[in-house]
Amino acid sequence: MSKFKRDYIITMDDIVREGEPILRVVTEPVSVPPTEEDREEMAAMLQFLKNSQDPELSKKYKLRAGVGLSANQIGLNKRMFAALLSDSEGEDRPIAMFNPKIISHSQAMTYLPESEGCLSVDRPVQGFVPRYEKVQIKAMDEDGNEVKLRFKGFDAIVMQHELDHLNGIMFYDHINKEQPFKLPDGVPISSLY
Repeated sequence: MSKFKRDYIITMDDIVREGEPILRVVTEPVSVPPTEEDREEMAAMLQFLKNSQDPELSKKYKLRAGVGLSANQIGLNKRMFAALLSDSEGEDRPIAMFNPKIISHSQAMTYLPESEGCLSVDRPVQGFVPRYEKVQIKAMDEDGNEVKLRFKGFDAIVMQHELDHLNGIMFYDHINKEQPFKLPDGVPISSLY
């Protein structure tokens, strides 16, 4: 039985840190439709993201702000992740992805000028992380229905970062080892900000 129930408060102590083998595993697909346990775990993950972005709750529970959390970051070998994005009006846009897969992407790429961060990485990492500017993802919602969603810009970066986790890939694996601030050649690429 998983401890991650809907009302469980995930804290930074629950977040698996780099070096742990689970972060390098290609995660196992969840059943269709997701089990009640899967849905409870997803609810706890989404609540963590909401708490982490709330100034009072993040201080109370000593949370680092996060926009995405994959199941293996809390030690679960499951192909699912949660994201808490903002829509054009600044309202919360919770995303729950079960068995997600990129089905198309732009040729154009983008990157965050200050690099990416990760709840599982406690150190600053320098370097550009090239990502597709736009992605379309096919996944399953919590009722087992297939959904196809499009993301661009920052939201697309978040999706690719979390999908990488489910494939055992860390964001810094994309940074050029010899020249961390070198961008890929022959591809249209521009900074997000």
